[in-house]
Amino acid sequence: MSEQRTPFPARLEAGSAPDAVSWISEHGARIRESVATHGAVLVRGLPIGDRAAAVAAVRAVIGEGMAEREGFAPRDAYGPGVYSSSHWPADQPMCMHHELSYAATAPRLLAFACVTPPASGGLTALADARAVLRGLPADLVERFERHGWRLTRSYNPLVGTAWQDAFGTKDRAEVERYCAAGGLEVLWRGDDELITTQTRAAVVAHPDSGERCWFNQIAFLNEWTMEPEVREFLTQEFGPEGLPFNTFLGDGTPLDRATVDLINEVYEKHTVREPWQRGDVLVVDNVRTAHSREPYRGEREIVVGLGEPFRP
Repeated sequence: MSEQRTPFPARLEAGSAPDAVSWISEHGARIRESVATHGAVLVRGLPIGDRAAAVAAVRAVIGEGMAEREGFAPRDAYGPGVYSSSHWPADQPMCMHHELSYAATAPRLLAFACVTPPASGGLTALADARAVLRGLPADLVERFERHGWRLTRSYNPLVGTAWQDAFGTKDRAEVERYCAAGGLEVLWRGDDELITTQTRAAVVAHPDSGERCWFNQIAFLNEWTMEPEVREFLTQEFGPEGLPFNTFLGDGTPLDRATVDLINEVYEKHTVREPWQRGDVLVVDNVRTAHSREPYRGEREIVVGLGEPFRP
């Protein structure tokens, strides 16, 4: 991993604010202006001492949140649109991605509030999706713009996320209605296994500026990004089609390791990082800015909010 530690492009200092929610409400226009200009803004120095304060701060940023559906890792729910960070192994990275970019409805705005910074690592790094798009080879971008990208998911009780948790219901008919409305193909196997397939645009126009952004999870949710031993074990146990997730070119063509590695390398060239401090609130334009989570040691608690749903 690169030792680059370029700080985030925008920061607001809260100073001696007595209350996080009041400060966010008073400076809401500055926060939004910074996000619109830079793609993200870090607010530092807010008095956030516990989870309840973090939840309230996130709520003050996102307003009426959106419920997560099709999550690829479990979260704890703290209210409409407000969650814990994904339960993902601390020693494993979460590669660059745009939240719910595979879903028919995704959040435009993300808010992260730090309750407990990790002892080391655990940064939520950022990358400008416009710069990433410009940095990718033109022929690769052309293929993905022509065909889109395809995501397959296998929900089963043994690995990954159960479909009941991902879709927030135990009713198969409700899942099928959701999938039909969102353009997902559905295949049931037995009582507990669900396989879904969806094809999405890899490049989208920003809802406000119209700028083209690389907006997807092609590299993160691909088999070649998995640890080799994990990929080998899952493939042996469940077969290539039984991986909890995998990505392809939109016409179904498999992606080779070189393509996935190249995408991740371009992300890294455009990555900026800032270590978490207690009380930090990071507000991110989810279309213009990708984010990741780096491995860490020690306890880490970040509250996450999903807001301003839109249909890419």
